[in-house]
Amino acid sequence: MTGSASTCDHNGTYDLKPDPDRDQLDAVFFALASEPRRRILDVLKLEPGCNVNRVCAFLENDIGRFAVMKHLATLEAAGLVIAERSGRERLLWFDPTPIQWIHDRWTTEFSAYWATRLTRLKFSAESAEVTRLPTPAKKGRRHA
Repeated sequence: MTGSASTCDHNGTYDLKPDPDRDQLDAVFFALASEPRRRILDVLKLEPGCNVNRVCAFLENDIGRFAVMKHLATLEAAGLVIAERSGRERLLWFDPTPIQWIHDRWTTEFSAYWATRLTRLKFSAESAEVTRLPTPAKKGRRHA
């Protein structure tokens, strides 16, 4: 397996590598900036372990095999695709680890901030004294 940000046992269990450096993050952003590459990742998410021909079949009306191979090389370099040779085939898997790195780097502090704010709001709402609103006086009923 080459170009992966983690190792996977193909049962969905990932062993994460250490945090990425600046060049690795740049490669991930560059790879994700392309709509055809994002579509390739969608295919690999939908059909893990599929071969290059299957990816090409999904994109045959839009881009050719040569372009798919170039996009796959970019995705592998970014660690978003794990490729493994099986005889004459190249089997491909989507590796979400680099996307998790991005999420962790830029959202963790915001998540903690908003979790704290929501906890305070919950505490404030639950400890507030509940007062009943006065009920309007009922008008007398007329009987026929």
